[in-house]
Amino acid sequence: MTFTDFAMIVIAASTAIFVLTVVPTLLAIKRTALSAGLLTDMIQQELKPTLQELTAVLAEMKTISKGVAEKTDDLNCFMSALGETGNNLNTINRTIGTVSNVLNVTSVWATGAKVAGKYMFQRYLNMRGGK
Repeated sequence: MTFTDFAMIVIAASTAIFVLTVVPTLLAIKRTALSAGLLTDMIQQELKPTLQELTAVLAEMKTISKGVAEKTDDLNCFMSALGETGNNLNTINRTIGTVSNVLNVTSVWATGAKVAGKYMFQRYLNMRGGK
């Protein structure tokens, strides 16, 4: 067995190991991207009714504010509704922040995988071409 034969065996084994590790990684990245897409769709579907409810709450708050000067009980009700609205907006803000972070992480992973794939493919071509 010559040195060239031995080098070819090592290259073949390295390539097989590389393929066996990259394929599951790419599949995991694909599943992550699909999950992120589904999460985005779900959040968009859930935000529309929430925004409609918030619009209705704002309309009710306008109605309540007309009688604030006359009755202190109405003022207490208004403040309670305003606090609940603030809590709802805070919850929406946290949800959007979480989705933004998930999408950023997914984007970074996808970019890294793309660059790594191009790099490995270029190295393979260079090795194969003898350059």
